[in-house]
Amino acid sequence: MENQEERQTEGVDPQEPDQGEVTARIRARFVDASVRRGNAVGCESVIAELDSLHPFMTFLRDDPELAFDYLVDVTAVDRLKLDEAIRYAVVYQLYSYKFNRRFSVSVPVPEADPRIESVVSVWPGANWLEREVYDMYGIVFDGHPDLRRILMPDDFGSHPLRKDYPLHGKGERDNFVF
Repeated sequence: MENQEERQTEGVDPQEPDQGEVTARIRARFVDASVRRGNAVGCESVIAELDSLHPFMTFLRDDPELAFDYLVDVTAVDRLKLDEAIRYAVVYQLYSYKFNRRFSVSVPVPEADPRIESVVSVWPGANWLEREVYDMYGIVFDGHPDLRRILMPDDFGSHPLRKDYPLHGKGERDNFVF
């Protein structure tokens, strides 16, 4: 009971688990930025703001105490049926070879204008990963050097991993040349 009271007086939510060292380092650097604790399984994670993505990711890569030098994956989540205020989230999975540590960054992206800044200038390996998210979800990566479809035909009119994509398809299979 005393521990909960101490946490409340320090301004920490007693329901939120203790923040990890990566999250603490990020909050020390981005004092005014909105960085919330995420819920990835098996690694620390944060939810970052859309408008500060590039400096945030550059910090994760360049800070010597973090050194997230490898972008493992870029993917997206469509939260259409979850009654969330923001429909999409782009999720970055990072790894630090120096510290043998994984980290996840989730960035909410609004449905009305599904755009996010590209991180290809931070991690060149993001090139094809961002193209896949663009192709499957329709999220546009501003500043991407070659943003075009990578899996579906150029004239394909939809994004198959969106939750509102029809389960039976739209007859596209008939248009594919096998």
